[in-house]
Amino acid sequence: MTGWRAKLHAVIDHVSLQCAEVGTSAAFYDAVLAPLGGGRIVDFGEVMGYGIPPRPQFWIGPLQAGEGRREAHIAFEAPDRAAVRAFFDAAVAVGAEVLHEPRVFPEYDPDYYGAFVRDPDGNNVEAVCLRPGDPSE
Repeated sequence: MTGWRAKLHAVIDHVSLQCAEVGTSAAFYDAVLAPLGGGRIVDFGEVMGYGIPPRPQFWIGPLQAGEGRREAHIAFEAPDRAAVRAFFDAAVAVGAEVLHEPRVFPEYDPDYYGAFVRDPDGNNVEAVCLRPGDPSE
């Protein structure tokens, strides 16, 4: 295969949406993703991960408190941990608000290495590498 379909490495790792009523949204996504071969893979009660098994790439969760704005979350796939750090450094250099400095997030996965910043519109933007790395990182 050639062109865009031949690409095996994705730029987007996962996306999260905030929902006014998680149960209603979960029922909707349970129904509409099934015909596409996807479904609910992870269920943490108020936060659910969907995708084509074994990996969830689309997440829903409750609306966060605030001024009525729904923050979007997008995670870009990084080829390695150095790229996560470079993403973070570039974001800080252009004035992004730091949400989480680069580190391992074992609560997500033992190899989940990510960094989170806020874009100019207030969205949560992340770079993540899911490959094993130096345990001291």
